[in-house]
Amino acid sequence: MTYGLGTENQNLPAFIAMCPGGYPIVSTQNWRSAFLPGACQGTYVDTKHQEVARLIENIRNVQLSSSEQRRQLDLVQQLNRRHLASRDEDPQLETRINSFELAYRMQGEAADAFDINREPAYIRQAYGDGTHGRQLLITRRLIERGVRFIQVWSGAGQPWDNHDNLENQHRNLAAEWDGPIAAFLGDLKQRGLLDSTLVLWGGEFGRTPVAEKPALNGRDHNHYGFTCWLAGGGVRGGYAHGETDEFGFRAVEKNTSVHDLHATMLHLLGMDHKKLTYRYAGRDFRLTDVHGNVIQELVG
Repeated sequence: MTYGLGTENQNLPAFIAMCPGGYPIVSTQNWRSAFLPGACQGTYVDTKHQEVARLIENIRNVQLSSSEQRRQLDLVQQLNRRHLASRDEDPQLETRINSFELAYRMQGEAADAFDINREPAYIRQAYGDGTHGRQLLITRRLIERGVRFIQVWSGAGQPWDNHDNLENQHRNLAAEWDGPIAAFLGDLKQRGLLDSTLVLWGGEFGRTPVAEKPALNGRDHNHYGFTCWLAGGGVRGGYAHGETDEFGFRAVEKNTSVHDLHATMLHLLGMDHKKLTYRYAGRDFRLTDVHGNVIQELVG
């Protein structure tokens, strides 16, 4: 998305990943850019903290004025550019150089974007005072400021990976998200942002329809049939696509692959998944590889 569409705000990262309490499972691999330019990778924010100064470390330079810091950065960048030229324009060094500039520009805008206390009390009340409501309210503020792609996580580790005590844990997790999600979607709609914002809720697999040993109160992983939902962004509302078998184990009707989902998301955002490519190692790569079809029934 960030490679294909760019970003509307040069003072904030194009891709922000928010997760409270540390990294999710497999850490930064969840938002790395692989062989894409480093500007396409995500910027992590630990939303466990409420104060802006702790959300984004060193957001203020308390030792130098803005002009002094600018002169210092110009000197550092001049030296870095010499180093880059002597290293055959290494893209990783280019990414590091650009990150210095982005960090400097963020000091002027990030503090405002992440400060939900600037919102009216009734808005904060609608989202709730929990971590997930705070994350989604920040997300809406970032969308308004032109940030292109935002990941919002349930928490560090694998909070939904309930191999035991599933009933209680899923009930609690769902309750934590239900109200904030409703407030978020309603807020986007009221501000005229929902039609231009595609919201995807899901994970990489579901749970089996049978209990898991030894305690028989949890469920194992199940990639044969599981659900995600989309809202906004031109999606057809009130439509359920596909069915599982009578046990809820395996998709048996209108099976949808991840490539189909990606093709559909790109289509909704105005891109042809067969034409959005990036040349690497002598090959034109696309997000859907050599697969994927747009799910026309999902397009509103």
